Amino acid sequence: MKKNAFILFALTNFAMITGMSAQDATTTVIDDNRETLRFGVKAGINLSNVYNEENNDYVADNKVGFAAGAFVAIPFGKLLGFQPEVMYSEKGFKVSGSILGNDYEYKRTNTYIDIPLQLQIKASPVFTILAGPQFSYLIQTKNNFNNGDFTNEQEQDINGENYKKNIFGFVVGADLNFSSLVISGRAGWDISKTDTEGNSSDVNYKNQNLQLTVGYVF
Repeated sequence: MKKNAFILFALTNFAMITGMSAQDATTTVIDDNRETLRFGVKAGINLSNVYNEENNDYVADNKVGFAAGAFVAIPFGKLLGFQPEVMYSEKGFKVSGSILGNDYEYKRTNTYIDIPLQLQIKASPVFTILAGPQFSYLIQTKNNFNNGDFTNEQEQDINGENYKKNIFGFVVGADLNFSSLVISGRAGWDISKTDTEGNSSDVNYKNQNLQLTVGYVF
């Protein structure tokens, strides 16, 4: 339920923004590059969280992370195309609470190399819908604990048997194309868990995130 609400909220808000922006764009002249092979780079933020938290007695909150990478838009004609990407993507979650009257905050940052393989539906020269599978490879995990008086940040050993480095998921979103400028919104979620056996109380969850980036197309 939390996953569905998160994705519905993300897509509803981005649809409202893209709809207003596309409507404004009709008053200006936009080049139609839908049949052109294009390369680009982009950077922005992830608003991430987790779902399917088994064997955990807390509710996680959203966490902000960095995202950046490159993409190529391969046309199959004017209406369809294929857009693979390679993204450096920080995901994770945070948890806050109280222990013996002392407030604390715990953050986990998981850094992935994400490779989304997206089908493009090019509704107009300005507006493109994208969806497809995503393959992620875990490169780093950090934990940060802060209770006001004490702060501890520690990088986890991800080479242990229980850590699952290869994650499979799904992504859906949209692009707004203004000549060389691209504004992108994505909602993504993992299908596979982050642990290998599904029985660890420490890392037994799935990632979900909302991503907003601004890109430049060559």
